Amino acid sequence: MDVTAENNKVTDLDIMRIMQMIPHRYPMLMIERVVDIVLGESAVGIKNVSINEPFFAGHFPSRPVMPGVLLIEAMAQTAAVLVVSTLGPEAEGKLVYFMTIDEARFRKPVTPGDTVHIHVTKQRNRGNVWKFKGEAKVNNVLVAEAIYSAMILDEK
Repeated sequence: MDVTAENNKVTDLDIMRIMQMIPHRYPMLMIERVVDIVLGESAVGIKNVSINEPFFAGHFPSRPVMPGVLLIEAMAQTAAVLVVSTLGPEAEGKLVYFMTIDEARFRKPVTPGDTVHIHVTKQRNRGNVWKFKGEAKVNNVLVAEAIYSAMILDEK
């Protein structure tokens, strides 16, 4: 992890580091990289969408489209990496549970070959509850967005 102390930024986290930070694994790990992390504020997750994703077998065989709920899950995972980066090593591996999902909008389909950039921005946090705004973009075009909150629990 590359942290620049003067501006509180983490520049790039790869898949191996992400798996140390959050408990998600295949087939539910929805991000491969997190970049442009500003501790306590924002981050960008990256999802490279492949035809080999297990959900494409049934969603939909004749026109593969990534389920919108999985885009929201990718937003949540990106936010979880931001939270762990902000809180430090003692937060690694903790479970995070959705509490709310509001204002979810799905604007364009995401298909195999797309690279999704998931922009998350912290709106607030109180104790172990964090609220975020997430936007998923393909080629800088908004494809999905939501406001959501989650609770971090100590149980592993």
